[in-house]
Amino acid sequence: MTEPVFTKVSAPNAAAVCRDIDLDEAALRLLNPEMSPAGFLRLLMENALYPEAVKFLARALPKRESTWWACLCARSALANDPASPAIKPLELAERWVYKPSEEHRRSAFAAAEAHQFQGAGSWAAVAAFWSGGSMAPPDAPAVPPADNLTGKAVTGAVMLAAVQHEPEKAPEKYQRFLAQGIDIACGGNGRLASKLAGANA
Repeated sequence: MTEPVFTKVSAPNAAAVCRDIDLDEAALRLLNPEMSPAGFLRLLMENALYPEAVKFLARALPKRESTWWACLCARSALANDPASPAIKPLELAERWVYKPSEEHRRSAFAAAEAHQFQGAGSWAAVAAFWSGGSMAPPDAPAVPPADNLTGKAVTGAVMLAAVQHEPEKAPEKYQRFLAQGIDIACGGNGRLASKLAGANA
């Protein structure tokens, strides 16, 4: 099988991505220092280490693309409940992805906070907030977020989306979500995998 080309991933190898993420021992045993990001992700998926694969891809993607991935997964989890109040932080996270301004970044966080950081959409919004700028109030001295925080928030969003409804189907949902993330890593918009996978969220 031809390895996909992760045009959106700038890390030279998988080890560079793994430097500041917390992978479990089973995942680390698969890591070869010179392995490509795509190759390592494939190994994680082949070994059904889906949460570890999510952590890895969430960190490997650029912050905007990673947040968009979180948005797609969160929207899938809300597909059967479009009137849920959880949609608001998700919509504001999406707005930040479309136009990543400071105003939109802070609005996304305010919506997640108002929703008490519950659900995948809230963590997609937190991912947007942690993408840059300052975590402090606008009138306070700047406190920049650590570079790996967006990946952590995206991981939370994707994992919550996988188990929010019918948690027994989490493995299939992880596979679909990871296919979407791979499409994004290859320069796509992540929507094609969702259409091909059907509507078994």
